[in-house]
Amino acid sequence: MKPSFSRRSLGLVLAVLGLAAASATLAYPERPVTMVNPYPPGGASDTIGRLFAKKLEENLGQPVIVENRPGAGTAIGAAHVANAKPDGYTLLLSANSTFTLNPALIPKLGYDAATSFEALGLIGSVDLALVVHPAVKANSVQELVAAIKTAPGQFVYGSFGNGTSSHFAGAMLNTAMGVDIPHVPYKGTAPLMADVIGGRIPYSFDTVVAASAQARGGKVRVLAVTGPERSALLPGVPTMAEAGLPEVRMSAWVALVGPKGLPPAVKARLETAMAAGMSGADTLEQMRRIGFDARHAAIPDWAGMVRQETARFKAIAEKANIKLD
Repeated sequence: MKPSFSRRSLGLVLAVLGLAAASATLAYPERPVTMVNPYPPGGASDTIGRLFAKKLEENLGQPVIVENRPGAGTAIGAAHVANAKPDGYTLLLSANSTFTLNPALIPKLGYDAATSFEALGLIGSVDLALVVHPAVKANSVQELVAAIKTAPGQFVYGSFGNGTSSHFAGAMLNTAMGVDIPHVPYKGTAPLMADVIGGRIPYSFDTVVAASAQARGGKVRVLAVTGPERSALLPGVPTMAEAGLPEVRMSAWVALVGPKGLPPAVKARLETAMAAGMSGADTLEQMRRIGFDARHAAIPDWAGMVRQETARFKAIAEKANIKLD
């Protein structure tokens, strides 16, 4: 004889299962959380991620393990998180290059930046700086533009990678000047800055962190920053808008996300821990000391923000013929 259950019994079973699931959600986190950083260890992104992870784990009550998964312009780490179980134990901390530059340049990614993630909030941004070798006869953006227009064949500009924010900033300056200065991509900030200091690259866009460190030693001259406000590391340097080129704007914002479908209670727990972790003056000061403008903010319309920025960068890429090899 087959066993039979009354509707009441079935209802009790479902209620018990529902309570068990709810209890598991409310108990989150019960074990360590993995935060994927899609950049190599040792750089500014890694430093920022580890500072943030420490504060997040203090407020979650469980270890937050930083797992570096670099490769394919951050796409490998991002795809890993996008396809992870949406239980709150696998998160991604990454910059807008992952969410808006990659989609503007790569037709097929292992994730959809607008729909594959559950946004938990922004933790801040880092701006770029326009730097020149001291031998370049330009003490302002306008003087550099005049020098380039007078002898465009004598100039190239460098970036810390093809398709990066540094590359896009140089392309935007090209458009603003109405000239097509050749681009020389490097594999990172260190080799790029070495060639600017050595005079092999007359000008480039690099992070305010790298630029300020070399400017203090007189190895480069900083003409402007690409953010909406002046940098605390370079308070005497104007913004590109102040220099008369407001269209050359680029800030690399950093966000914490999880896979799409996080349970509401888990998402709320993470958002609360994130806000608490970013409220400490010591955290903010540590991050700002290395040039990161740390400031927590919610993201009410993640998909809208991603799509708007992606469309902007896609238009810039098409106009400047920016492509990834």
